[in-house]
Amino acid sequence: MNRSDDGAGWVPGHPWVPGNRWDLVAGVEPVPPRVSVIVTHYDQPEELARTLAALRRQDHPRDLLEIVVADDGSPIAPVVPDDVLLVRQEDRGFRAAAARNLGAAAATGDVLCFLDADTAPEPGYVRALSRLPALLPEAVTVGRRRHADLGGVAPDAPLAEVGPARELPEPDWLRDAYARSGDLLHADDRSYRFVISAVLACSRPLFDEVGGFDEGFTSYGGEDWEWAHRAWQAGAVLAHVPAAVAWHDGPDWAGRSSEDRACEGNRQTLRLADAIPVDGSRGRGVMPAVPDLVVHLTGMPSPAAAFLCVDAVLAAFPRATVVVDADPSPPLAADPRVLVAADPRLRRAADGLPDARVVLRLDRAVAIDGADELAARLSALGQGSEGGFELRAADGAPVGAATSRRARRRATRWGTDAGFTTGTLTASGVHVLRKEPHLEAWVGGWGGVDRWI
Repeated sequence: MNRSDDGAGWVPGHPWVPGNRWDLVAGVEPVPPRVSVIVTHYDQPEELARTLAALRRQDHPRDLLEIVVADDGSPIAPVVPDDVLLVRQEDRGFRAAAARNLGAAAATGDVLCFLDADTAPEPGYVRALSRLPALLPEAVTVGRRRHADLGGVAPDAPLAEVGPARELPEPDWLRDAYARSGDLLHADDRSYRFVISAVLACSRPLFDEVGGFDEGFTSYGGEDWEWAHRAWQAGAVLAHVPAAVAWHDGPDWAGRSSEDRACEGNRQTLRLADAIPVDGSRGRGVMPAVPDLVVHLTGMPSPAAAFLCVDAVLAAFPRATVVVDADPSPPLAADPRVLVAADPRLRRAADGLPDARVVLRLDRAVAIDGADELAARLSALGQGSEGGFELRAADGAPVGAATSRRARRRATRWGTDAGFTTGTLTASGVHVLRKEPHLEAWVGGWGGVDRWI
């Protein structure tokens, strides 16, 4: 058995690895999978011809390779060989997300590889990019998109030779990101930004479980990032495969002015801010539609203890959603257990728990007079090997547990929590409340923790 630094390992034949440790299967070759390559196309006949010719030169077994061209309503239907499946949708503007979904619906492979028509692969591309998804159904792999001026180059020219001779600069931000992250081995909640649908592969089961690309994206860019974030939050393993090289004809953002780039970039950021509620992606103050952190206060503590606990949680985590078993809806005079019913961050457990990135369950009402330690641990959950932790107060008393969405999804998928470790945090700033804490001291800001615990 291969072992990682934290003691977790991979058992040969198991379809998961701990955390994002795809390196544990380095050198392991799967039985070649049946691969469907979905080529998204719009009115690029020369580029499409080059990409289809490149796919014919793949060293993946030909009888295990299906090619699907998904046309986004080109004025003239593309001409494809008899053994290539063509699916089309009507022209209603830029709908690359819908075209990819259309191609995926028609595909029959166990691994789906997505390519753009103007991005032609070298011979080893399909084999290299499909290896991890064939071994690990949760793997999402992204190849290396290199750029070259391929105008006038014959469709059947060997790309591994003509590409470097006519190469254009790669985007520095992307190349540097892969270098810093060890080809996404050290991925985190914002690594979706380094997954590009023009050179993307995943297993069919993962694609079906995560759902297709969001067809609400109707302008250039963003739909791949939103999909990659959903996949990551579902427990996906992200990996960059530099050996899987495909050549994009032309530079990045070809034909777009600086103003166009700014406009498209802003459009994309606005669209993603609500869909991806993690720090660095969402707004700094605006509340997202789905909370990043949910704190569930279970049971029925005294009204004073419940109020102080909820108030302390929201003071420490202003953008969290707090779920309580008590009913917060009646007027305060009618039910002394009411906790500021007008606050939209407060919900009833009877209405269900939001599917947050992290859920922190509190089995006892607590005060929080220092949240840095707890906040750091909650922020890191699911991004490394730790998927959850048992929470203890400063005196060691157990008070609850935190779990990440990634760990919850994997546990549901595989029926085991082996995909992540579970730790323990004794938080110095967390204190168990007595039944009747001194609320006046809490709201007035005088006295110390001895007034509440």
